[in-house]
Amino acid sequence: MSALAPTLQAFFTDRLLRQRQASPHTITAYRNTLRLLIVFTAQRIGKLPGRLDLADLDAPLIAAFLDHLEHERGNSARTRNARLAAIHSLFRFAALRHPEHAADIERVLAIPAKRADRALVTYLTEPELQALLASPDRDSWTGRRDHALILLAAQTGLRASELTSLTCADAHLGTGAHVSCHGKGRKDRITPLTAGTVAVLRVWTAERAGNPTEPLFLTRRGQRLSLDALERRIAHHARQAADACPTLTGKKITPHVLRHTAAMRLLHAGVDTTVIALWLGHESVQTTQIYLNADLTLKEQALDRTTLLTSTPGRYQPPDQLLAFLEAL
Repeated sequence: MSALAPTLQAFFTDRLLRQRQASPHTITAYRNTLRLLIVFTAQRIGKLPGRLDLADLDAPLIAAFLDHLEHERGNSARTRNARLAAIHSLFRFAALRHPEHAADIERVLAIPAKRADRALVTYLTEPELQALLASPDRDSWTGRRDHALILLAAQTGLRASELTSLTCADAHLGTGAHVSCHGKGRKDRITPLTAGTVAVLRVWTAERAGNPTEPLFLTRRGQRLSLDALERRIAHHARQAADACPTLTGKKITPHVLRHTAAMRLLHAGVDTTVIALWLGHESVQTTQIYLNADLTLKEQALDRTTLLTSTPGRYQPPDQLLAFLEAL
């Protein structure tokens, strides 16, 4: 057996699980990345995966793999950088166990992350959100579940994984109504609920009638709603809602868009960004600044407070023939 196989095994069992106590989401992300890398390498150099060595995973091959992710698999620069971070983590661990491969490992660790454009966040306006909430058929069990789920997502801004992980005991609907969740970065947080959301959840939990440890939102078969199923349900209702609200046409509505919507509603209500960061469970307040950048209303209000600039309309005329030549290029 090559050095790669035991190193991979020790990386997951010793490094991630025992030493770092990585979350299941981190384990899954790293596993998927390294599985893609191993399959790509085996096909490229014509070796069985079990016979690959660390020397096979040199810097040119890693660079080719990253190009493969972008150009053939259609991954974004951010996804490419996340895959590279997982590879770097493996190679930092391998550097301690296999100093004989130090030169190759150093070259791989020197591969930089790619600069990525930051697009404006997508969120729903109030008419769009109301149309989406009205889409589920509340005469059906599935419709009542989806309505409660969408309302909770848009009001609390919980992540998709946090929504699907909620149990019946996590919804506290008495005095000081809130939901509690164990979120990203192993952080526990509680998010208050509005009276309207409490009323809908009371009806749903009464119909749900589950034990405290059972999922709050489940499938017809009694299983926890998966992330894929959550995305499909929201996308389905978004397509239906587009008939009543044409501005939804062409918009890709995901659980994360509902999270952005919750943040923008708080921002429009005048809530400070530090409070929004705590509400959403952001690691840094800097993350919350993206909502300020996406909010045209706040920018228009800032423009209204400034003094208008005056300038004479017209086109620039070069004062010299040489400058005119350069301008014409």
